[in-house]
Amino acid sequence: MQPKTIGDVSFWYADIGLPQTRRPALQGDTTADVAIIGAGFTGLWTAWYLKQAKPDLNVLVLEKEFAGFGASGRNGGWCMGTFAWKHEAYEKDSSRAAVLEMVRHLEGAVPEIASICAEQGIDADIIPTEEMMVATNPAQLTRMRGEIAHRQHWGDGHRVRELSPQEVAQRVNIPNVLGAMVVSGMARIQPAKLVRGLADACERAGVRIAEGTEVLDYARGLVTTDHGKVRAPIILRCTEGFTATLPGRKREWVPLNSAQIATVPLPPEVWAKIGWDGHELIGDMMNAYCYCQRTREGRITVGARGVPYKFGSKMDKNGAPDPETTRRLTEVLHRHFPEAAAYPIDHAWCGVIGVPRDWCATVGLDRETGLGWAGGYVGTGVSTANLAGRTLADLALGRDSEITRLPWVNRRPRQWEPEPFRWLGIHMMYKLFAIADRREERLGIPPSLFARFGNWITGRH
Repeated sequence: MQPKTIGDVSFWYADIGLPQTRRPALQGDTTADVAIIGAGFTGLWTAWYLKQAKPDLNVLVLEKEFAGFGASGRNGGWCMGTFAWKHEAYEKDSSRAAVLEMVRHLEGAVPEIASICAEQGIDADIIPTEEMMVATNPAQLTRMRGEIAHRQHWGDGHRVRELSPQEVAQRVNIPNVLGAMVVSGMARIQPAKLVRGLADACERAGVRIAEGTEVLDYARGLVTTDHGKVRAPIILRCTEGFTATLPGRKREWVPLNSAQIATVPLPPEVWAKIGWDGHELIGDMMNAYCYCQRTREGRITVGARGVPYKFGSKMDKNGAPDPETTRRLTEVLHRHFPEAAAYPIDHAWCGVIGVPRDWCATVGLDRETGLGWAGGYVGTGVSTANLAGRTLADLALGRDSEITRLPWVNRRPRQWEPEPFRWLGIHMMYKLFAIADRREERLGIPPSLFARFGNWITGRH
């Protein structure tokens, strides 16, 4: 059965309604103290913190569609505050102490977001909760325990613990669970509500947001758009997965596809069987992992990687996933929540995440040119973008602060390979993940070497 709605940006906008009118486009040539490209979480948080620090600053945000059109309005609603990249890669260029400091600052992003939402009256369906990553076969259990040990080594020991099958069952009814990793200090959100509320808060603070304004190119001191030119000494690129749409940027960050489905609201008798009263952010320890949410109105959303990458760094069309991806997501839903199998899928949508060549997020500013950037979050942008915005604001204002000395600042990973090599490599990685997951499930073997080889191909681990 096909979902009732496919694309239309995301279910989150079906929930609140797409913007009926856009903010005005740029009205000809103008100037700014800071020009920001992209009105998603990163760009808006940057603008917010700039105006909080210096209210008279002239801050202009340029957005091709509308604020929150991209990943900020399409993601799984996991506000995590965790370090999701290779700790060792950052340690190599700094120190273990510096990485641990970054772990601490990332954890603080979740209460920071909740605090500003409360202060600004942003109703984003925020519920404090935990992440629960379940293991349903021996290989997944081994991988889960390795992940727990890794996180404990890197400063998350106070947040992470293992649950037995019985402890999982007390929270949520998922078949065949052998254990779960739980990480505290997180929040469930409705991402479109958060990004739209943040855009409104930025405007109240005096930020100019020009929607329907496409950036055609940018260079030192100048942004060229389809509605005029902007001259600014500081220009910050906050386009995450959409970075590949800018001239000369196709190989900088690969736009990997991620897709989701949402059920109709499930009746109380179904929730009585499922449980999930704590609204945990639920995923699994498959190599091609999933991410799930229980929404405000009692729906289940399930997300995972879809057709992972379009040749030539091309984008989806208005959030529409392919039928095979929707079918696979429905299989995941029915496997983990069989009580939901009798109910239709209401919405299917997709978006892109930005992936650097070393799979490690970065934020920075070239003081000589005034050009800055942030992104490459690899799927953990809801909370990471907050720290990135604070960092970009400090860098733009010339501040030497704790966060401007974190090890992700001014890292520049090498570019991805030209086509067809990056298409072949990324698709091969996901093929190998699928083979590994099938073998692990069918044979009950330890973690498959196919997945390790897949990660090696693309430098993921």
